[in-house]
Amino acid sequence: MRFLILTQYYPPEIGAAQARLSAFAVELQRAGHGVEVVTALPNYPTGSLRPEDRRRLSRREVIDGVPVRRTWLFPATGAGAKRLASYLSFTAAGLIGAVRARRPDVVFVESPPLFLGVSGWLLARRFGAAFVLNISDLWPDSVKAYGVLTDGPVLRSAERLERWLYRRADAVTAVTEGIRDRLIGQKSLPARKVLFLPNGVDLEVFRPLPDDASLRASHGLPDGPLVLYTGNHGYAHALETVVAAACEVPQVTVALVGDGSEKERIRRLAMDLGADNVRFLPPVPQAEVAGLYGLALAGLATVRDSAVMAEVRPAKALAVMGCGKPVIYSGAGEGAALVAAADAGIVVPPEDPAALAAAIRRLVADPAEAARLGANGRRYVESHLAWPALTAAWLAELRAVLGQDPSTVDASHRAS
Repeated sequence: MRFLILTQYYPPEIGAAQARLSAFAVELQRAGHGVEVVTALPNYPTGSLRPEDRRRLSRREVIDGVPVRRTWLFPATGAGAKRLASYLSFTAAGLIGAVRARRPDVVFVESPPLFLGVSGWLLARRFGAAFVLNISDLWPDSVKAYGVLTDGPVLRSAERLERWLYRRADAVTAVTEGIRDRLIGQKSLPARKVLFLPNGVDLEVFRPLPDDASLRASHGLPDGPLVLYTGNHGYAHALETVVAAACEVPQVTVALVGDGSEKERIRRLAMDLGADNVRFLPPVPQAEVAGLYGLALAGLATVRDSAVMAEVRPAKALAVMGCGKPVIYSGAGEGAALVAAADAGIVVPPEDPAALAAAIRRLVADPAEAARLGANGRRYVESHLAWPALTAAWLAELRAVLGQDPSTVDASHRAS
């Protein structure tokens, strides 16, 4: 089979969607399938293009053996009109870029942004290919839950678009069990049409590494216990909880690695609270994350107290487990249940700084317990969340939905 992956987000950008889609594309190719990715010029999470890309409309490259076509978009971050313009610009530019791709058997579209599904459907019609919509966030439900959109014509239009795309997709893929259950239960999709492709772990990248004193020094991190957060600094991650907890454990360095729309607010909060033990580090390539976890006592995964965030299983928690470190999970729902089932860390209620600080103190006081939990996490991801097995299972589900090799599927029902 040949796959065309259409996504606004892809490496070298750093994030859960980027890591998942890159690993998925590599595994498809290793399994003997053709893969081509159409994506935007890198701009996430800063919302700005690199200097070398500011005068480009498009370019091509190869990442981990996968051919990638990049197109211009209007870069933006956060919420509001500019972010919407960014989504819509890539919806158009991505469609134009993808029509020059080799004819695929399957068009696989990452959502959000939901609008990109329209481009994917048009491409599937043009190529006579199967249309698969990958749902990593139930938009517009999530923006409604956060108050970004309130009930009105814009939200109702988004909900109509969502239903329209679900009807026309040959398959809809969910990245969590919670999303899968809501697609079937609340969105009324046939269960046979809903596939499952959760976040996995690249066990070669995220692996246990020793404490490297030179790496610690290069990042300006002091000796002593270190707790690490890596990834997007966004509203959904409630990082003010981490800063408040850090104030209660001044003997522990808490390092926040990454970037995002909330980073400056969180940085100012740390200054206002006098949280001198909180260090802010810039984003690092995925290949360097394991080295940083080699320095750490534990890794953090935090989410807000909301029904939407109860359905996530953060990829950062899986990276911590892959690196053989315990997870301190501040949240509820699916991610918390996974950490507990693996016996891979300590789960505390969301947005509870005192409970988060207590979990940090517990691991500092008992390094043997920290080592045991970390080893449990590594064993769990090796057994359940390695990318080769996840991709093979998804491919089997796709073949069952399509009923035969996608290259011979009658596309007439997708044209209506």
